[in-house]
Order: sequence, then structure tokens, then C-alpha cells
Amino acid sequence: MYFLKPISDEVRLSQVIFNKHKKTMKLILTSILACIAAMLQSSGGFLPGIGYVLSALASAPILLCSMFSFSIGIMCYFSAMMLLFILQPTELIIFPLTTGLLGLGIGGAFNFFRKRLSIIATGAILLLAGIMSLLYIFRYPVLGPVVSSTFSFLTTGSILLFAFLYSWLWVEMALIIFKRLPAVKE
Repeated sequence: MYFLKPISDEVRLSQVIFNKHKKTMKLILTSILACIAAMLQSSGGFLPGIGYVLSALASAPILLCSMFSFSIGIMCYFSAMMLLFILQPTELIIFPLTTGLLGLGIGGAFNFFRKRLSIIATGAILLLAGIMSLLYIFRYPVLGPVVSSTFSFLTTGSILLFAFLYSWLWVEMALIIFKRLPAVKE
């Protein structure tokens, strides 16, 4: 079955090769990817319309850093949040609980799990938890006026289905992007 196949050993090998690089190179890569993540996330506030599509791509830099090394991914995640505090403070509540958390979760899952289903489920559960906490704990209308702030099993099931499909999309995109980055891996 497709979901139970292990991910390629190329990812594991690239993580070992990446860890042989000097700390300076790792810090430079982390800072560049954190800047990209912050710019993509803040584009929703600067460019209405297309900016919302671009802000969904803010998961990619965090995900790539986390795929190489989970500790580097955490550093990139927090650096992007600090940059967002300066660039677009209104995005500071959304990024840590949605796009940033998804990237960190999927990237970390690449380090800890080998099966696709485990990696996808980790991303989906973290994204579900982030969206649910925004909706029901912070009462932030992250999904707009369509979803009410009162708990509903239908809403939760819909968000879970969306989170699973979205996480699956990001896992497949991450594998494609990761295979095309030979300069960082070697």
C-alpha cells in the first residue's frame, strides 16, 4: 500500500551528509530560510489576494530546515516568528499555530518516522490542533465567518480531513523539493 511504504533512504543519507557541514553554513541556511518564511507569511497582509496564496508557502522553508535537522528547524521556526514580530505582528498568532507548526511537524516527522502515513498523520494532527486552538481557545476566526466559534463534530471532522489532505500534499511536495536541492545536501 502506498501510505505504508517507507520514505526513500535518500532523505536519511542527506541528513547525515548535512550534519557534516560546519555550524556557520547551517546558521546561514537557517537565517535565509527563516527570512523567506517570514516574508511569505507576511505577504498576506501586504498583497491581498495573491498574498494569501503566497502565505501558505511559508511552511516550505521551515519544513526543509526540519528535514535536514530537527534542531535547525526549531531555530528557523523561532527566528521566523521573531522576524514576523517586526514585519507583520498580526500574522504572529497564525504562523506559530498553522503554517509554521505544520512545517516543523512534518519536517520533524521525517527525522523520527519512516512510513509515509506516520509523517502525514503527524502533520495533520499538529495542523488540526493548531487550527482548533485558534478557533476554540483564542476565538480567532482563522477560517473566516463560515465556521462558528462553538464546537461542532462536523467542523472538527471537516478540518481533520482538510488537515490530512493538506499534510499529504506537503509531504509529497517536500520530497520533490528535497530531491532537487543537491547543493545543500552535498
